[in-house]
Amino acid sequence: MNAARPPYGSSWAGQDVAVTSTSRTSGPDRWQHYGASSRGRRSLSRLHWDWYQRIGPGAELLGDLAGRTVAELGAGAGHQAAYVATELKAARVIAIDSSTAQHSRGRDLYEDVPGLDFVHDDAAAYLRDHPSSLDVAYSIFGALDFSDPQTLLPAAAVALRPGGTLVFSTLAHYRTGAPPETECHPADIPTRRPDGRPGTMQRWVLGVSVWTELLDEHGFDVMHGDTVHDPGRDGEAPVATTLFRARTKRGSGAPHLLSYEVPDSEARPAGGNRPTAG
Repeated sequence: MNAARPPYGSSWAGQDVAVTSTSRTSGPDRWQHYGASSRGRRSLSRLHWDWYQRIGPGAELLGDLAGRTVAELGAGAGHQAAYVATELKAARVIAIDSSTAQHSRGRDLYEDVPGLDFVHDDAAAYLRDHPSSLDVAYSIFGALDFSDPQTLLPAAAVALRPGGTLVFSTLAHYRTGAPPETECHPADIPTRRPDGRPGTMQRWVLGVSVWTELLDEHGFDVMHGDTVHDPGRDGEAPVATTLFRARTKRGSGAPHLLSYEVPDSEARPAGGNRPTAG
C-alpha cells in the first residue's frame, strides 16, 4: 500500500502494512522506519485486499457498513480506515495499531476524518476489553499476520456482536513461493530496531485448512474464502493472497472458494525458492 520500504529490506509493493504484538504496546517499535518517507494522505479509489493492491474483490466483502461500528486490526497509517469511514459510511471506524510510529502517522494524516478514531494498543487486548462492541472487524496484511491467531481470533469473537463479521487477507504462501505452514507456527523474519540495528519479529503464514480450523475453533463460521493469484508484473514476484470472510457462530456453514487471477498478458511470472522466513 505504499512506496516505502519494509522494515526488513525487500520491497512490499501495495500494502499499508501494520502490526500488533502479543503484549500491550511493549518492546521496541519494529515499524518505526516503515512508511517514514511516505507522509501524505492517499485518495483510494477502492478497497483492495490483495498483496499488490490491484485485483480481486473489494469493499463488498465488508457488507453494508452504514450505521455500523468497524475496527481495523493493524491499521498502520490509516489509509484504508479513512476510506472505510468516508466512502463506506460506517458510523465509527476504530483504527487500532500497537506501533507508536504508525499510530502517530495515522493521527497526523487523518485525525480530522469524521467517525475515525485512532487507538494505540495491542489489537487482542483492545478487543478483549470491548466485548460486543463491533459489527465488523477487518485486517489487510495486518494484525492477523503478525499476532498469534490463537490469541487474536478469540478476542475478535468476544468483541464482535452476535453474527458480527471478520474479514482479513493474508499471505497464501511465503513470498519466495515456499508453501505455507501446515500447523499454527510463526516464522521469524528480519526487521530493524528503532536504532537501526537488526532484529526479528514473527509472521504467521498459514495454509487455508489451518486458518479454517482456527476460525472454527475460536467461534467463527467461514462464509467465504478466496485465493487471489497475481503472477507479478515487470519482475515482481508472484504472490497469492488468502481472503476470509467469517461470522461469529450462529450455525454451520462451509466456505465458498473462488479464485481471481491477473491475465497472463498483464503480468510476467518470476520464480522463487523457499525462504527461511517472510
